[in-house]
Amino acid sequence: MQCPSCQNTDSRVLESRSADGGRSVRRRRECLHCDFRFTTYERVETVPINVIKRNGSREIFSRSKLLHGLNRACEKTGLDATKLEAMVEDVELQLQQRAGRDISSAEIGELVLIELKGISEVAYIRFASVYRQFRGIDDFVATLETMSSDKNAFAAVG
Repeated sequence: MQCPSCQNTDSRVLESRSADGGRSVRRRRECLHCDFRFTTYERVETVPINVIKRNGSREIFSRSKLLHGLNRACEKTGLDATKLEAMVEDVELQLQQRAGRDISSAEIGELVLIELKGISEVAYIRFASVYRQFRGIDDFVATLETMSSDKNAFAAVG
């Protein structure tokens, strides 16, 4: 690590601690040449994920956009913001672990719905209505029937 004061590359680590919710490491360092103390942050470098939109355009995956959409779907449902953050973290981790760097917005929507299904049925329906572009009450009814049959099948097995 290069010292910001004298550009010497020899330094020692005085202290290390977790930062940014465990996604990075903060290190206090001291230059062995000039005794200047400075802080560095170490974090995993992620490869950007390209989202292919319905209209064919591409954009870089944005966790803030996903979180915003989830916040809208979960308004007044009583879901904790930390739970939504954790859900976005899980989805992003799943995307990072994929072999390909391109993913359709439809695939991301399905990952979110899988996460929401176990947390809040109301938020699931609200998110699905926007993501799947419900056109009328029949779309709501079909989704509710699917959820109900899935729940009954699970109850019969469990």
